[in-house]
Amino acid sequence: MATIREAREALKLYFGYEQFRPMQEQIIEGVLQGKDVVVLMPTGGGKSVCYQVPAVVQPGICVVVSPLIALMKDQVEALLANGIPAAYINSSQTAEQQYQIENQCLEGQLKLLYVSPEKLLSSGFLAFLRRVNVSLFAVDEAHCISSWGHDFRPEYTQLKALKQQFPSIPVIALTATADKLTQKDIQEQLYLRNPQVYVASFDRPNINLMVKPGRDRFNKITDFLARRHNQPGIIYCLSRKATESLADKLKRSGFNATFYHAGMSPNQRAKAQEAFLNDDVLIVCATIAFGMGIDKSNVRWVIHYNLPKNVEGYYQEIGRAGRDGASSDALLFYSYADVMNMRSMLQDNQNEAQTELQLVKLERMQQFAEAAACRRRILLQYFGETMTKDCGNCDICRNPPTRFDGTVIAQKALSAIARTQERSNMSLLVDVLRGARNAQVLQAGFDKVKTYGVGREVSTLDWNRYLHQMLNEGLIEMAYDQGYTLKLTEQSKQVLFEGRKVQLVKFEEVKQEEAAVKSRPKRELIKDALFEKLRTLRKSLADEYGVPPYVIFTDTTLQEMAAERPTNKIAMLAISGVGAQKYERYGDAFITAIIDFINEEQNKGNKIKGATHLATFELLKKGYSVELVAKERNLNPVTVFSHLATLYEQGYAVDLSRYVSKSEYSVIAKQISKQGADAKLKDLYEALGEKYEYYKIRLSISIYKKENSW
Repeated sequence: MATIREAREALKLYFGYEQFRPMQEQIIEGVLQGKDVVVLMPTGGGKSVCYQVPAVVQPGICVVVSPLIALMKDQVEALLANGIPAAYINSSQTAEQQYQIENQCLEGQLKLLYVSPEKLLSSGFLAFLRRVNVSLFAVDEAHCISSWGHDFRPEYTQLKALKQQFPSIPVIALTATADKLTQKDIQEQLYLRNPQVYVASFDRPNINLMVKPGRDRFNKITDFLARRHNQPGIIYCLSRKATESLADKLKRSGFNATFYHAGMSPNQRAKAQEAFLNDDVLIVCATIAFGMGIDKSNVRWVIHYNLPKNVEGYYQEIGRAGRDGASSDALLFYSYADVMNMRSMLQDNQNEAQTELQLVKLERMQQFAEAAACRRRILLQYFGETMTKDCGNCDICRNPPTRFDGTVIAQKALSAIARTQERSNMSLLVDVLRGARNAQVLQAGFDKVKTYGVGREVSTLDWNRYLHQMLNEGLIEMAYDQGYTLKLTEQSKQVLFEGRKVQLVKFEEVKQEEAAVKSRPKRELIKDALFEKLRTLRKSLADEYGVPPYVIFTDTTLQEMAAERPTNKIAMLAISGVGAQKYERYGDAFITAIIDFINEEQNKGNKIKGATHLATFELLKKGYSVELVAKERNLNPVTVFSHLATLYEQGYAVDLSRYVSKSEYSVIAKQISKQGADAKLKDLYEALGEKYEYYKIRLSISIYKKENSW
């Protein structure tokens, strides 16, 4: 049996990480012991590692049940980039291609095989699996098996055949969104035997949660995007038409956008998705059809143009931002009209029980949007997780609402409901309170009631907000079956007749993003410049290798490179996310880019600040080593070596033989003579068989220049 120690070694070798994330190690240990396991872990929490690592260290092959072709393709590309043999079988392939992959399975050449539930259960495939040494079954997106979930798929209910036909092979079921009822259903539907259940924290602290009023959405979106230059993101829309029109408006405003929905042809959808995954298009306006196939780790933001129909869907969709753990944003636009539209759509469902369930879920989503308390605490509470303090990374926490005595406002609204004989919906009631003279008000005769116009000083938006709060407080009720008219409650009477006070929240939008950008330290801006250089290199390499950029390195890995500036193999392999396979393929290119950036930065520094290399010279005269100079001056050692080269060329008394021996210089100088002293460091490095560090080559160029009277 494979050990957890072997699993840790595989994590570093193939994935480039020194240690597992919380709970991953316990899950993997359970799998290696042959136990059935249920894993609830948020999107971006590292679910795939929980079956990919066991697959690598155990003999045989792991069969992964995945619902979407695009998701399979992304996972396999990422595994192959990490040096792990993997493949998928689905309807996009020819019979010959599938036959070749099946032979690879039989010959033990693959560690993971991805299939759809339909393919898994198709005639003959289960029989084929009996001929293969299967080590593990992994059921991804396991919430699809439950009719209580938000994305029920009937084909998933047949997966009980796995335990019926392969009782001795462990099954790991994984999902990012499941309430307690769905969790129980997953275990029962898959016939799991005394499964270990792991529920990771659903908290995604790197995602900044925001909700804004639905008015003037387009201008708010363009303002939002202007502050996020070159950052990929998704805008979820309610309708197919909305995705197309919004993408068109964004393109006409100069943004790199496309659209995606189920009404497009398969080729059109594939083209749009590939463009987004490859960073050729940065913005995709999509319906929820753009769902589970997105395994892109560097999505930096998600916008919901309309209110989602349930918290599970909302949580899963915002989870597509920041999968790499880097700071990301989730912006939700909310209007009461969205709620009404969604209710109408849901009530078209012929299944009465499902309709009732979905309406309840919609109501919970509405409560989240109207919240006056920390949004993250509300989200986590929905999934049964208690957070003891506010998150500090949502709009409510950053801009705490001011409470005030809203008794008079509440009394005006309640009195207007009474005097309109509880026959007004929210929109009509606001018109009455503000003294509007539209056809609906006049035809009903509501311009004659005593409360007509008593709330003119309050804006329409604020009246809607106050009425939503009153709904949440139970001061009024909504009769969904009577045209959404508002009704008084027992608590209404306490406010109107018994002196009960009402506290309301006043929301004020503040512009904090500009201030945040202005307050960023200069050092952070320098990091950003290097990050952009590395990001450009990543895109170039991705195009060359034909893979999405995030498959090469994630944004967090690039950010760590930008911060640490590794300039040799040991330092680069210490970067999280850089495994042996990826270093061999991409490491030198990124080291070269970092060294070039450091040299460019140094040259700019000389022009701006004067001879900064002289400050280095003073420390060297005091006997400081290169490492101590770098530490004292808060510089990268590469920069200090660049100073040494400049000092030597300018005639200062520095002994470069302390850093480059005569025998080393002799070899390097021959190559400089062939390529010229203005050759790129990378070209010289490769021509020298990658045997000499970059700083030795840089110093040798200075010696060569001086010796040859350059």
